[in-house]
Amino acid sequence: MRAFLELLRPANVVTALADVLAGFAIADLGNWPALPWLLLSTACLYGGGVVLNDFFDRSIDAIERPERPIPSGRVRPQTAAALGAILLGAGVVAASRATSTATIVAGLIAVAVVVYDAAAKRHAVFGPIVMGTCRGLNLVLGISAVAIAAAERWNLALLPFFYIWAITAVSRGEVHGRNRQATTFALGAVGGVVAALVWWALSKGQDVSLLALALSAVLAWRVLGALWRAHQAAGPALVRGAVRTGVLSLVLLDAALAAIYAGTWYALLVLATALVAGGLARLFAVT
Repeated sequence: MRAFLELLRPANVVTALADVLAGFAIADLGNWPALPWLLLSTACLYGGGVVLNDFFDRSIDAIERPERPIPSGRVRPQTAAALGAILLGAGVVAASRATSTATIVAGLIAVAVVVYDAAAKRHAVFGPIVMGTCRGLNLVLGISAVAIAAAERWNLALLPFFYIWAITAVSRGEVHGRNRQATTFALGAVGGVVAALVWWALSKGQDVSLLALALSAVLAWRVLGALWRAHQAAGPALVRGAVRTGVLSLVLLDAALAAIYAGTWYALLVLATALVAGGLARLFAVT
């Protein structure tokens, strides 16, 4: 069971739940019966994606990370492949119980996941873009609880798209370091995301959410600080730390969006997922 949990990366799955909760807030909390299905869908899609990631990486992990479940022999490759495929399929089926729009979005996520795991991740530019697309679509999955909201507000998915694009680009230096070009790009991209988030909160005028502004500040402090340290030293340990911080801090972006659209209490609910993710991150690797 421990080996399967390591494959599934529970802390990361929790951050995927936060994406959907934020998307549901952007949809003005409409269609509550769809929300449990969307949460189940994203958990399955993300879980299937990380399992297949380790399946396709089993040869290189045997050299660089032999302690992983598949190269260590604790999980058979065939079992991992079957589990990943089943989870992706379950994610699409769960979305179909919510809305027809969600079914399409979940299908696109599943395709993007397979493209990333099987081929794109080995490309320095295309890989991070596909991963950013996965997380952007995950926000849209939550918005798709209300079809018209998904059509009108899908552009907010550009925030997690650029954010995860940047963090994924940096993650390519987790083993060997020496990726200052990626950290330079990430500093600019994450800084732009934070600026856009602040601008969007302020654009609400009298309805501006002070919590959204505070969360944006914390996001900048945590992630930009970690990226800057990784940029200066360019060592693998600091790069891994920056990636871990970046992945877990995506919840702050989600909570800020939730605060803008659904208010303080709902945003605090989204933020609570960060506590769960942080606790799980102490038990299971996030990269």
